[in-house]
Amino acid sequence: MNTRQTGSQPAIWLFLAWTAVGAGACFALLSLLSIGVYVALPVLAATVLLLRWQRGGDAAMFGAISGAAVVLLYIAYLNRGGPGEVCVTTASSQTCTTEWSPWPWFGAGIALFAAGVAAFALLSKLTRAKQHLTGNIR
Repeated sequence: MNTRQTGSQPAIWLFLAWTAVGAGACFALLSLLSIGVYVALPVLAATVLLLRWQRGGDAAMFGAISGAAVVLLYIAYLNRGGPGEVCVTTASSQTCTTEWSPWPWFGAGIALFAAGVAAFALLSKLTRAKQHLTGNIR
């Protein structure tokens, strides 16, 4: 048993670390033609560090799924005026942009976020139950 992950608080921090990795990976993938390669390098390094620190699979890795959801939800927020052309008028100028529909991004983001949190909660509960049955709980 990995003693670094006993109790619920360290598992939450690992989940949040994996969430950051998932968000970075999703951002790197979606921006691959511009800055995605430069984002992917630190994400890859963080992934390797988390895998080495964790020493094996853990429920916290499902945070990566929820992290990807954060990026999708942000894209939905950026396109909240769409679909179509959205114009912003100020006292001195008017700018117009074409926005996508936010609903596919929002739906995918909510589904991924819920799936990541649910998988983390379920696997954490199963792991705690297994530890309790084998007497390895502290």
